[in-house]
Amino acid sequence: MKGPILVVLAAGMGSRYGGLKQMDKLGKNGEVLLDYSVYDALRSGFEKILFVIRRDIEKDFRDLVLSRMGTRVNWDLAFQELDSLIPADILAESRRINRTKPWGTAHALLCAAEKLDAPFTVLNADDFYGREAFAVMGKYLASPPSGEAAMVPYALEKTLSPQGTVTRGFCEVKDGYLVSVNELLSIEKKDGHIFNTAPDGAMESLAPDAPVSMNFWGYSPQIIPHFRTYFEDFLKTAGTQPKSECYLPKAADWFIKNGLVKIRVLQADSDWFGVTYQEDREAAVTRIADLTARGIYPEKLWK
Repeated sequence: MKGPILVVLAAGMGSRYGGLKQMDKLGKNGEVLLDYSVYDALRSGFEKILFVIRRDIEKDFRDLVLSRMGTRVNWDLAFQELDSLIPADILAESRRINRTKPWGTAHALLCAAEKLDAPFTVLNADDFYGREAFAVMGKYLASPPSGEAAMVPYALEKTLSPQGTVTRGFCEVKDGYLVSVNELLSIEKKDGHIFNTAPDGAMESLAPDAPVSMNFWGYSPQIIPHFRTYFEDFLKTAGTQPKSECYLPKAADWFIKNGLVKIRVLQADSDWFGVTYQEDREAAVTRIADLTARGIYPEKLWK
């Protein structure tokens, strides 16, 4: 069996961040957050890195990211565009309503599907997941059980931003397997309490240690036809809405509810951090500097 593939979703627009956070230099030698994911993946047995980007950022991505990795990384590119994989009638309507928002993370994965010929992990470019998460996922994907997938959750409180609300996939887990994922769109912490505000204004209190998805999923390539079916259903029901997005956590929930795959929950003593808002940047720089000072990462990742 081929070694696993890491799929890095780097086509985002960074609307809340105010720029392309997937290419924001946070490390001492110009490293961006995805550099650390790639580095951790390679030392956890992953053999290939597949970046999903937009064509309009390809030159900058090659210059700012890929040029530093050199021959150390076996990488490839896939492209997510507003017209990728979209039927003609849906595409015409999306243009009529001037849709600019990407179609979501599940769509991004499908844009890379033709290059997925081995078990793979899919994750966000603008999140830091920690080497422990890659170690447990790499071990799992070295010989994944038939009819199974996997994910690594994180404790809710450790994934919040002091700058504003965040979206998280709230996970229900039983006997080591995922039972459901509920995408909560407006989570924040105020006065020591964590809560989500629903679209109708209802507020729900959440436990600090509740497991949430940060998009760290492991699948076999056999899941791809199910992703296609899910995306086709999404387009039928929400394809003409200007801001609708097809999310990976919602796809996972659909797989479970339809008995298509069991998703094992892998435990890793790993910290997450990211840059949802521009104000998160300073904290991320500090975290990376600390990890480097402790010897977890070399000062220069790609020598």
